Amino acid sequence: MMIATEKPSTVRGQFPVMKRVLYLDSAHQTPLATSVRIALEEFLSEGHEMAGPKPLWLRRAEGTRKRVAKFLNASPNEIAFTKNTSEGLNIAANAVPLQPGDNVLLIEGDHPNNAYAWLNLRRKGVEVRFAKLADSEVATAETFAPYIDARTKVITLSHVTFHAGQVHDLASIGELCRERGIYLVVDAMQSVGVVPVDVKALGISVLAAGTHKGLLVPQGLGILYVQDGLEELQPAYLAMSSMARPPADYIARPDDLEPRKDAGRFEFGNVNLPDLHALSAAIDLIESVGVPEIQKHVLTLGDRLIQHLDELGINLIGPREHGKRSHIYVLALPVEKWSVYFSRNLVCVSPERGGIRVSFGMFNSLQDIDRLADLIRKGMKEIEPIAMM
Repeated sequence: MMIATEKPSTVRGQFPVMKRVLYLDSAHQTPLATSVRIALEEFLSEGHEMAGPKPLWLRRAEGTRKRVAKFLNASPNEIAFTKNTSEGLNIAANAVPLQPGDNVLLIEGDHPNNAYAWLNLRRKGVEVRFAKLADSEVATAETFAPYIDARTKVITLSHVTFHAGQVHDLASIGELCRERGIYLVVDAMQSVGVVPVDVKALGISVLAAGTHKGLLVPQGLGILYVQDGLEELQPAYLAMSSMARPPADYIARPDDLEPRKDAGRFEFGNVNLPDLHALSAAIDLIESVGVPEIQKHVLTLGDRLIQHLDELGINLIGPREHGKRSHIYVLALPVEKWSVYFSRNLVCVSPERGGIRVSFGMFNSLQDIDRLADLIRKGMKEIEPIAMM
């Protein structure tokens, strides 16, 4: 088995799906690892055999909170659990104290769920501005600077884009936000677990991410980082779990509605305990390799893919340079015919604007890339007309 780097090769056996299909769709979701499946089964067994030891599960959830915080270089009191990235972004959009006439900056064509969270505030008089960016470019402070004025309160964008794979320069954007007193809200769905994320070094105010991609846990769990000290960010919803002094007798106190000071003010009701149990096992697996090593691995896979694409005469939609790309690559192939072709040949990829999206996980190998190239070469002979983009 050819590999890109040594450590990721040791975990490939955790993903039995690789024996059945050529899985190149981690930007959609990652397959279930054996250790994560075992953790979920253990949780279900406890509920089945012990009628649900909820106090134990809640203690474990707090342990997972600490692990997530360490993973992001945050403090546990800065981490809340949500359902998904979209919920986290909507929490942020409704928490920032925006007034009519204030404006928010986004990148045109970034993930629509981030845009909708802020566009929804137009009914309150908030202006949403979109900066233009080509698929081959990464966003920097200079991308947003021309759009900023005295009423700009938020810059929000994906760390890694889902549609062209750019890794945006959050460090320079974060510095700009610090200098101008602007909140930086980041969608880290495509980066966390694949690209190192240091919320302090990057100057992030709020980060939202789901766990079903780089964090290897099934859908239904999200993480939300809220920088300590931003107490002006207030929750749109309240529940006992979000209160500073929840009533011990379970009778609401209309005269005491003070929320918690930490990120827990954005949690309400029960959290996804099964997935939190699984997330701890997933972090074990990720840390056995190390995120910097995973990043190095997927970049090496990308190098091999680009080499093959150049030989085949297929354009890449997105950046080619190290430092500007990660694990997501869009091939300029006609979507309709090639999606059918790849599916027929048991290759898992995604149709994307401009072509076919190929995305890697730590379980992929150089052999997978070579196999993909061989299938494309074969497909170029079978599919008529090719009508290459």
